[in-house]
Amino acid sequence: MSRVDVDGVGIEYEITGAGRPVLLLHGFPDSGRLWRNQVPALAEAGFQVVVPDLRGYGRSGQPEAVEAYSLPFLAGDVLAVLADLDIDRAHVVGHDWGAALAWGLAALAPERVDHLVALSVGHPSTFRRTPRQREKSWYMLLFQFPGIAERWLSEDDWANFRNWAGHPDADQVIAELEANGSLTPALNYYRANVPPESWIAPPLQLPPVQSPTMGIWSTGDMALTEQQMTDSAGNVAGPWRYERLDGPGHWMQLEAPDRVSELLLDFLPR
Repeated sequence: MSRVDVDGVGIEYEITGAGRPVLLLHGFPDSGRLWRNQVPALAEAGFQVVVPDLRGYGRSGQPEAVEAYSLPFLAGDVLAVLADLDIDRAHVVGHDWGAALAWGLAALAPERVDHLVALSVGHPSTFRRTPRQREKSWYMLLFQFPGIAERWLSEDDWANFRNWAGHPDADQVIAELEANGSLTPALNYYRANVPPESWIAPPLQLPPVQSPTMGIWSTGDMALTEQQMTDSAGNVAGPWRYERLDGPGHWMQLEAPDRVSELLLDFLPR
């Protein structure tokens, strides 16, 4: 593990392999270990794989202020990791909040993103487009309430989290959240980036993504519709590819690890 300091917030990251760099960004409620099935496959194929624990998670720093978890700060962390490794340009693969961050990086720092892969979460401008997606996102409003959201998720041996999320690695994820005190920082991603007023504000406008982009969505996803991913094509000026995985839930890296690795190796140039 390596560590870089970003304005007083330490960001831990792991490097595996050598070659063309690939940055893997996790989301809620995971740490970088979410990618444990993809890292060896990518490294063995000749990539340098960089996996950070985003702020608030794992052994990375946990600033107290809610606004410290807004996407510009997260982007600054990622760019600091790349700078620490003297990497000017990398493939960027993101899942969940990591995908939202990856979209933002590709739109606003196009010179730093070679190829982009977004798993589960489509472009920010498409997210609230349909009533079905807004319905699926009910939990984002619950997560706005400090203390209440934490209790709802964690009481009774995390029963509500287990039933709602269906995380295939729930026991280990819960153990990490408890050991590192990461639950409130994890919820602060929602509080900083999708406050209640954002649901009635105009969609976020970003420059078109210039990078070749692949979106991957899985049919068992409990939180995200297919349309928010397929509509993302309209925000990509570069080549667009869409892949639909039949069967897996939200955490496709764990439920269909070989298929996800195959898609990454097929799409990302070495």
